[in-house]
Amino acid sequence: MAAIGLETLKQKAIAMYDILVKAYGERPLKPPRRTPMVELIMTILSQRTTAANEKQAFDQMWARYGSWEAIRDADVNELTSLIAPSNYAESKAPHIKATLARIIEERGEASIDFLEDTNAEEGLIWLMSLPGVGIKTASLVLLFNFSKSVMPVDTHVHRVSQRTGLIPLKMTAEKAHVALLEILPAEPHILFNFHVSCLRHGQQICTFAAPKCPKCPIKHLCDYYRRVYIPKI
Repeated sequence: MAAIGLETLKQKAIAMYDILVKAYGERPLKPPRRTPMVELIMTILSQRTTAANEKQAFDQMWARYGSWEAIRDADVNELTSLIAPSNYAESKAPHIKATLARIIEERGEASIDFLEDTNAEEGLIWLMSLPGVGIKTASLVLLFNFSKSVMPVDTHVHRVSQRTGLIPLKMTAEKAHVALLEILPAEPHILFNFHVSCLRHGQQICTFAAPKCPKCPIKHLCDYYRRVYIPKI
């Protein structure tokens, strides 16, 4: 980061934030969209699938079992079948069961509300010790539910950050969680809206295939636009 100029990157990140929030709308961080437990399990289900499939899988699971304890005790093959719309259900089902078992055993109930009183680093370490929970899932739960200063990086945030030059092209999403925190203000509201705006931008404009560069409101800030798109015109 230092070689590129940290202050320059910070200015670029804020300029992108201002434009993208204006384009896609600023959203309140509170109240959370879902309870912490629902957010955790649905984010596990969301890995490598669509939002619609994630919701269908969760709804089918909850309609069948109706409680976290029942899901913990569910037959793994039946649970796998129920959450099949989310993709990779054969690995997600045992992870969900083991995560719920760990939480209930350690906390005495199906609740992770104690994370409200932990700092971001402690929360990340604890959540990432759960089966099937990586840094993206842990960061999303901590930001969305507990307003911790973390930066969830999904495929869209990662792609937009790479193409614009906020992070190096070869930087992994895991490392981007830390790198983006270095150049964004450590304010949960800003981190939340940066995440949501980049996600929307990646879905609608900065798509994986055939990005709609002429329509992009931040093309004047984008390395990809200058390096790849303009030479092809």
